[in-house]
Amino acid sequence: MQKISPFLWFDGNAEEAVKFYASVFPNATIGKILRSSKAGPGPEGNVLTVSFELEGQQFTALNGGPQFKFTEAVSFTVSCNDQAEVDYYWDCLSEGGEPRQCGWLKDRFGFFWQITPVRLIELMNDPDPDVAARVATTMMSMEKFDIAGIERAAKGI
Repeated sequence: MQKISPFLWFDGNAEEAVKFYASVFPNATIGKILRSSKAGPGPEGNVLTVSFELEGQQFTALNGGPQFKFTEAVSFTVSCNDQAEVDYYWDCLSEGGEPRQCGWLKDRFGFFWQITPVRLIELMNDPDPDVAARVATTMMSMEKFDIAGIERAAKGI
C-alpha cells in the first residue's frame, strides 16, 4: 500500500470515471467499490468510493457531490516516449473534454492532465540556454505536443 495516494472527488460519476481511466491506461486495475449502506451516506447501494490503480499509482475516487470541482492546481502528468503515445493519451483523455495550452487538457470528468513527451523535458534542460529557450517558446505555442516540431525548434530550424 502506498503511504500517500490521490483521493479524487467526483459528482456522482466516480465509477464511470474509474472505468474510463482503466480503459485508457494499459496497466490499470479497479479495486474495491464501497457502496452506501442503509445508514448512508446517500441512498443505499450508491457507489461511495472506488479504489483503482493506474500504472502503479493508487487512487481513490469518491462520489462527494457538486461542492468541489477539479482545477489546474492539481493535475497528473503522463510521460510519453514517442509521438504515438502522445497522440494516444491526448486523443483518449481529451475526448469530450477540452484541450489546453502546453500539453494540458481537461478530460470529460473535469480532471486535468499534462501529456508530456520525455524528449521535451530533456530539451528544456539542455545545457545550451538558446536551445532551451527555443524549445520553451515552441512549447508555449502548442496544445498537443508535436515532438518533431520541438526537435526542429531545438535545432533552430
